[in-house]
Amino acid sequence: MRFDVPTLFSLLLVQSTALALLLPVLLGWCDSRAARLAQGSAAAQAAGWALLLLPGDGQRWLATVALALLSGSLTMLWMAVDRWLPGRLGRWLQWAMPAIVAIGYGLGHDHDAFRLAWSNGWLGLQLLALCGSLLQRVKHGPIGHPRWRWLLIVSLGLLGLLNLARAYLAGAEPTQFPRFDVEHPLNMAFAVMANVCVVTAAMAILVAWRGESEAELRRLSQVDAATGLANRRAFQQRSVDMISMARRYNEPLMLLVMDLDGLKAINAQHGDATGDAAIALFGRCLDEQKRLGDLVARLDGQRFAVLMARSDLVGPPALDRRLRDALAVAAPSVLGFALGYSAGWGKLRSGDRNVEDLLRRAEAALYAAKRQGRDRLCAEPGLEAELSVAASA
Repeated sequence: MRFDVPTLFSLLLVQSTALALLLPVLLGWCDSRAARLAQGSAAAQAAGWALLLLPGDGQRWLATVALALLSGSLTMLWMAVDRWLPGRLGRWLQWAMPAIVAIGYGLGHDHDAFRLAWSNGWLGLQLLALCGSLLQRVKHGPIGHPRWRWLLIVSLGLLGLLNLARAYLAGAEPTQFPRFDVEHPLNMAFAVMANVCVVTAAMAILVAWRGESEAELRRLSQVDAATGLANRRAFQQRSVDMISMARRYNEPLMLLVMDLDGLKAINAQHGDATGDAAIALFGRCLDEQKRLGDLVARLDGQRFAVLMARSDLVGPPALDRRLRDALAVAAPSVLGFALGYSAGWGKLRSGDRNVEDLLRRAEAALYAAKRQGRDRLCAEPGLEAELSVAASA
């Protein structure tokens, strides 16, 4: 089978249409906005090529809309990349490009050299701008170290350069440079590269979406679903770094453990839904009252913990007071009744092997608060005397 330029463009239309139809099937209508933008990019590209290659009357307006769709597909691809790799440059350029391409192409449609140079030139610049944004250093984002972006950088970069070369020849040699349906080495290279880009874009989108899904699963495995706080597993993992930093720089580290009072009675009297609302409210108030840098976690059903870095001895009692004041305001309006808790706190000691040693002493203080009548704060043995000395000093 002989592959000429028209055949390659027909294959391009088939490939882009297949990609637009398969992406929703493979990805589904998921919660990922980046994936939905990638699906929209594929659909816009397929529609653009269909209109551009569609014969018949009204070719001027069809071709103008087609160029706007092709440029818009690159804009949506950039937006998807910006969701996967936040902080990409070129936002306003990418948003303005479809209008720039369509207006110039439509106004200059009667002049073959101008419209070829205009459309290929601006699309080439848009492709290279997209590659430039992909070359930016990845600072943060849902995907750790993406390798898929190099598929896009290489393929879209080559296609962009071919677009610029076509624009140059259309402007420099308007009578010599043929249209795409005439055999020409540059047009052949462009048609081949455009087909390659459809394949590489599909691969990059699938790999990026898989990386985002895996990152979200890792995040969910460390987050308590009811409160949005760290769960016990995440608390134990992150406490290792906090303890190491405290020991390296000889800084204090405090742990405050809290347990809701009367949660079983709340469930029995008001229902499990109200009990869940009480837990969620407590978690929200605790998260709002913590200091920047504190690690807040839900350890189990009704037990919470705050690991306080660089905190002196008055830090846990101060957080306890703020939290009780916040609950006194929020609980009656949200739940219709007051919500109390018992708490215990401890200090990192030189002999502690890990956070579990500190947690045992803080929980012993918590049990002491329960025995003394609940709805109060107790410190581990010895800290009350240290706190009194610190307060008097």
